[in-house]
Amino acid sequence: MPESVSEVDHAALLAACARKDRQALRQILELEGPKMLGIAKRMLRRQDLAEDALQDALVLIWRKASQFDPAKGSGRAWIFAVLRNRTLNMLRDGAREAATDDDKLERQIDGSELNEAWEMLGHDSELRRCLGRLETEKRSAVLMSYIWGYTHGEIAGRLSAPLGTVKAWVRRGLTSLRECMS
Repeated sequence: MPESVSEVDHAALLAACARKDRQALRQILELEGPKMLGIAKRMLRRQDLAEDALQDALVLIWRKASQFDPAKGSGRAWIFAVLRNRTLNMLRDGAREAATDDDKLERQIDGSELNEAWEMLGHDSELRRCLGRLETEKRSAVLMSYIWGYTHGEIAGRLSAPLGTVKAWVRRGLTSLRECMS
């Protein structure tokens, strides 16, 4: 087994999943499962829903692994995009909404969790390097959108900024990230 996640060929694992190799899916779960669960929990704010999202994402990865195209991005990014899309779909599902108490909401707004998410990125991570080049507002808007799954309107409210400005920050931030990482 490789020493670190960065040494793993996620594209090869996805290709093996496409061939219905259960060991490859098990290896994805072992390597990425804890981080995937953490992201889902951060976005959904409930352990039970995060576990459901992780299971659903793994089923989708298993079923759709043949759709992965290495020319369009890394295997690891594709895996996390599947998880992110699944958690966002769950957030949109009104039946799974739960009220958030005021104290918890204030903790989310104060930015400490945003800084915590920033710190979770490896210091030698290319994503961290590219995010670090963004202006603070753009970086915050991108992280709030992709880590917590906030809508542009929610970000605008939390940052006390006009909606159009927030949309521009996210769009320009993602464009800058795409250019930096390519």
